[in-house]
Formats: sequence, C-alpha cells, structure tokens
Amino acid sequence: MEARTFLISRTDSIGDVVLSIPLAGLIKKKYPNSKVIFLGRTYTKSVIECSEYIDGFMDWSIIENQSFDDQLTMLRFEKVDVFIHVFPNKDIAKLASKAKIPIRIGTSHRPYNLLYCNKLVSFSRKNSDLHEAELNIKLLKPIGIEYAGVSQDLKQHYGYSQIKPLKEKWQKLLSKDSPNIILHTKSKGSAREWGLDNFKELIQISLEKGANVFLTGTEEEGLLFREKLIQKQERLFDLSGKMSLDELISFISKVDVLVAASTGPLHIAAATGTFAIGIYPPIRPMHPGRWAPIGEKTKVFVLDKPNCKECKDGNECKCMTSIKAQEVGTLIFQSETN
Repeated sequence: MEARTFLISRTDSIGDVVLSIPLAGLIKKKYPNSKVIFLGRTYTKSVIECSEYIDGFMDWSIIENQSFDDQLTMLRFEKVDVFIHVFPNKDIAKLASKAKIPIRIGTSHRPYNLLYCNKLVSFSRKNSDLHEAELNIKLLKPIGIEYAGVSQDLKQHYGYSQIKPLKEKWQKLLSKDSPNIILHTKSKGSAREWGLDNFKELIQISLEKGANVFLTGTEEEGLLFREKLIQKQERLFDLSGKMSLDELISFISKVDVLVAASTGPLHIAAATGTFAIGIYPPIRPMHPGRWAPIGEKTKVFVLDKPNCKECKDGNECKCMTSIKAQEVGTLIFQSETN
C-alpha cells in the first residue's frame, strides 16, 4: 500500500496512550513518508506531542461535543486513509465509517466493529500473556506491520525527542551532585498502590543517602498524602498540583529515578529514559507482564503470588505493601553507584 495518512485512536488515560505511541514509530519505519495523526483527549495531548513520529493531534474532548455533521467535516478534512481503533469506542467507530475512511481497523470481538470496521483483527486483551504495547501492535497487521521482538525493545519507537525545555524555576530545584528522585505516590484509582507508609520509609532512606526527593501528583492527590509525608526537611519537595503536564514531563526527563505504581508518570519516565521503578500486584490483568514500563532503564517489583485474590474487591493490596522500602532503596542507590 502507498504511504498516506494514518490515524491512531486512543482516547483513554495517560499510561495507555504512552504505550500506544510506539505504533506511530513502527508506521513511520514502514512508511517513512506517511503522516500520522493521533486522536486523544485534552489531558493526554502533552504526552502525544513529545513524539517526533506524530504529525498531528485531534482532541476528542472537544470533537465529541460537536454535532455529528461537524465531526464528519473535521475528520474528512484530515483525508485519513487508515483509521486504527486502539481504544474501542462505538461513536468513533461509527464516525470513521460514515466518513468513508478506506481502511478501518478494529478488534473482531466488539460487535459494533462488525458494522463499522472493514479490517478485523482477532485477539483478546483480557486473558493475554502479551504486554499491552505488543497487543496494540497486532492492530497493525492489516497494513503489513508485524512485530516479533520483545516489549522492552519498543522504546526506540517512542521518538521522544520533542520534550519541552525545563523552566528555570524547576531546573534550579535539581541537584547536580546528588540523586534526584521522584516519588509518585498515588494513582487516581487507576492502579493498586504501594501505600503511604512504604513511601514515607523510602523518603527517609533517600534523604539519609543525600538525595533530593520530589513528591508529584495532582492537587487532589496532594491532599491525600501531604499530612503523612511532608515534613520540614531539606531536599524534600512537594510538587503536587504545581506543574502542568508539559512541565511534569520535562521534569521527569531530568531526574535520575521515578518510583510509582502502574501510572502514567511511570510510563513517561521510561519513555524519556529516566530510570523507572514500578511496584505491581501479581494478579491479572494488572501484573507487570501486561503493564510494565518499556525502556532500557526499568525495573519492576512484584510478589511471586500469581493466584492471590485478597485485593480483588478493592481491599489493600498486601502483595504490594509487603514489598519493602529498603529493597527499593537498595536498588536506587546501587544503580547510582554503578
């Protein structure tokens, strides 16, 4: 097929979007003269625009509130040849079909895709042993792209060369002589969490080692951890609610280590080349085999207890909280000396 205009549609959360960005890199590798557009939401625009392989952004947060005729006009204006439904959405599938986009790719197990997509790929995410990024790539098969490597090698297809310069007010917080560590303690309910007690202990370990420690998150998340974690200590900084996503991405790219559960900032760290340490539960489908960060400098901690069901009803994940802060601290400071 000729290299034309491709549209990748993923309108969910930041971490999911980050793990879809390698699709753009693979498309550009196969079709170097193509144009790649990403359909996402306002809050993911910054992570999408960091990639040199993405040429345009369409904001579904705005488009979904337009009339159907206006939506059609917007989509037809882009002259898309291939529409790839990474995150299933019936309204978007119908829109792409009505816009008469020549190739519309979706999974075969969504009944509405039988109506609106003309290239169906058969696989199930729920019970798969593959990484989320590898599952995404299956959707490229109808355009002649297959991937036989391992998920960690996909880092090269992020193309994260468009990160904005870090503002001086944030740059001056970073130490040139000591490790700079981000601890992202919460997940906005998108993942099991390691627990504030463990993060409190890791803060103390890190400060005793002379590191600068930065606590990140939204303002709402800051309200959940400040009372327990913020003490008047040198080299401990509360940045929650203070940065835009652009600024957070830039800041993450400049620190040495980020520690978090399976969240967007963890995947951003891996994409930027910052050492990303993830704390995971062992249960499907949240285990690291499916959601580990992608990159050369990544590490996950997970308890070897694959059949655990204690936290499936939303209870505290003891498999995660039992992972010791000392273990994580040892890894951080061993890596700093190597």
